[in-house]
Amino acid sequence: MVRCKSTPRLSGINDLVILTQTDTTVGFVSQDANQLYKIKSRNTSKPFIKIYSSFKNFLACGNRVPHAKKNMIRRSKKTTFIVKNKAFRISKDNLNSQILRDMRWHYSTSANQSKKNFQREFCEDKADIIIEDKQGLYENSSSSLFKINNVKQLRIR
Repeated sequence: MVRCKSTPRLSGINDLVILTQTDTTVGFVSQDANQLYKIKSRNTSKPFIKIYSSFKNFLACGNRVPHAKKNMIRRSKKTTFIVKNKAFRISKDNLNSQILRDMRWHYSTSANQSKKNFQREFCEDKADIIIEDKQGLYENSSSSLFKINNVKQLRIR
């Protein structure tokens, strides 16, 4: 089910904030990081994770990863990587909506106020579009987090 506060044609989809169940937990997704900064009241020096719909899209956007780590990244599930201070995740699982399938990438953050748990009323008020399936929206554990380079990988979370 998709609920939308804006125009039916969704002309400016890149500026909208979507509330949806991601591959890890319920989250806000958007291609406009400034919208997410406003919702989360977050310091702009702390970047958001960039989610790509496939490894092919990740490389097509001009990103590079250490050659020795490509297979690990391609096959990973529910794992966020940091390479050269840029956080990203490859997620094929959250493509339960045509809106999300059409986006090659988007910024993602958990759907809650900073340092608080998920509150549905807060999230519905802040989101422009709500994408929900029959399982509903639910909090789950966050993704694993690895910082990688050519030589080593360090598990952060």
